[in-house]
Amino acid sequence: MNYKTAVLIPCCNESKTIGQVVDDFRRVLPEADIYVYDNNSNDGTDRIAKERGAIVRHETRQGKGNVIRTMFREIFADCYILVDGDNTYPAESAPEMAHFVIEESADMVIGDRLSSTYFRENKRPFHNTGNMLIRRLVNAFFKGSATDIMTGYRAFSTRFVKTFPILSGGFEIETEMTIHALDKNLLIKSLPVSYRDRPAGSVSKLHTFTDGIKILIMIFNLFRCYKPLCFFGAAALILVLLAVIFFMPVLADYVKTGLVPKFPTFIGSGILAIFSLQSFVCGLILDSIAKIEKKNFELQMSLFIFQNEKTHLASSGSTKPAGIKGNA
Repeated sequence: MNYKTAVLIPCCNESKTIGQVVDDFRRVLPEADIYVYDNNSNDGTDRIAKERGAIVRHETRQGKGNVIRTMFREIFADCYILVDGDNTYPAESAPEMAHFVIEESADMVIGDRLSSTYFRENKRPFHNTGNMLIRRLVNAFFKGSATDIMTGYRAFSTRFVKTFPILSGGFEIETEMTIHALDKNLLIKSLPVSYRDRPAGSVSKLHTFTDGIKILIMIFNLFRCYKPLCFFGAAALILVLLAVIFFMPVLADYVKTGLVPKFPTFIGSGILAIFSLQSFVCGLILDSIAKIEKKNFELQMSLFIFQNEKTHLASSGSTKPAGIKGNA
């Protein structure tokens, strides 16, 4: 069976590098369709990409998340390679990433910079700290072992692309992808890839502090949505501990004198205890809803796989049972 591969390159003012990126991926994946989605560039990025043979489309809503949302909706393939247009990632790793998706049924392959040359090549020190912090937070909150949360070099299966609900509009998209895959127990593979810093004159669109804060907010919001019992349970625990701390002096006075001289403190501790109970109950209710959503996602995924395999069998004329991959 012939599998269709699509290389997806979101771009905004990457005229200095986009030509080389398109050429490199054309060389290592000659049968792939190479898509460049221009995000309001004013330096001729789209013209250069088209001259190099890429399929050029435009997304007017600013932000990497918006571009990838449109890409995932419009493009149909068996394997998707997502890469930045800044020429920082090696095209030579793409065939192996595609192999993981097509032959080993991986849903997402992470091009892991952090285990390779990133800390030596990257010239923005706060980016190093931010990458490490975000990796630790995501793996701790979602019980994962992802090696590089914010890499812009990834490969995806059709299952992932067509069932991933994109919520973010900017650079939070990479973090959102990883958290979605961890929460839904999708098959993640990691491949160390070399990283090279941007060439002179090429400027990153990622703002260290403003985008970093947005990413941290997204992590906590997704933790609240995906793990509500943990989130609201932790809030309930903090509130009940505060209630106990405020109540202990009141209890001590009552044991000694039989009176409650600190009545406002007693009322405050009672209110905190009520809030704690409410938070815990809220967590239980939302956790039940989250589990139902996961069941629905699994059913949708199974239905999608069945329909996709059925389409492949119909187009190839094969009688091989659905769900079995191999050479045809």
